[in-house]
Amino acid sequence: MNSNRRIPAACYPCIFEQLHSLARVAGLDEGGGKMLFEHSMRQLLATHGEGLVVQHIIRSATDRAIALSGKGVDSDPYGAIKKQSNDIARQFAGEFRNKIRCSSEPLRDAVKIAAAGNIIDFGARPHGSLDIEMELSSIDERSFGRFDFAEFSMRLKLAGKLLYICDNAGEIVFDRLFIEEIRRSNPGLEVTCAVRALPIINDAVLADAHDAGLFDVAEVVSSGSVYPGTLLSETSDEFRGLFDNADVIISKGQGNFETLLDVADERLFFILRIKCDQMATLSGVAKGELVLMQGS
Repeated sequence: MNSNRRIPAACYPCIFEQLHSLARVAGLDEGGGKMLFEHSMRQLLATHGEGLVVQHIIRSATDRAIALSGKGVDSDPYGAIKKQSNDIARQFAGEFRNKIRCSSEPLRDAVKIAAAGNIIDFGARPHGSLDIEMELSSIDERSFGRFDFAEFSMRLKLAGKLLYICDNAGEIVFDRLFIEEIRRSNPGLEVTCAVRALPIINDAVLADAHDAGLFDVAEVVSSGSVYPGTLLSETSDEFRGLFDNADVIISKGQGNFETLLDVADERLFFILRIKCDQMATLSGVAKGELVLMQGS
């Protein structure tokens, strides 16, 4: 265990909401749901949340839920939901692509669309509580509480290699639009997208990236991460090589923000929507606002 890691008390209610959502999505009956909760509660009680991050609890719970469901180790509890998220996002993609192309500042608008798309997050909001179509139709109403755009655009112009660490299915449809604009304005740029190695919540894996057409605009690899985040020490050698050699690194979403914030690397740019009080405290940005934040 890493002694510097700990789960704040403020994160416990969100963990329990996530367990409730996971039990429902995995199709567990009341008995299975209780066993899932007991599994994670034992883990928290045994460690007092020390030496762990939330992502460890959610990975362990997902493995337990899959086992309890009897559907096999390769099952993806959120698979159908992720496909639906991609399908809904595609309904808006044409409109947003035109908005970017007709903009006087296309890269700025592409950043905003990519950031606003981060609302499609069942790690921060339980499945069933999120109206994706309503959220996407109100993207223009979202504002940035932190917008390090000048530094981002300058570094992008000078970059030869971009590593784009993806977050959720559905959201990756808008990541594709963002990458299209990045490549249009930087034709020689090498772009690699990284997705999760195994299904976890609604985070994108290779199959979701195929479905969203991400392979059409970038090389796509597995990061080796089995968590809803990126713990560098627990990623693949290939991914760490890409991370080390990138000129610019885009980190999408809350899970990646939580797990990479301490890296303190100026090549890193976090793009997300602040969804909880804990993230508001860490970022210094009000809950509900968007963020383009350079690591430091």
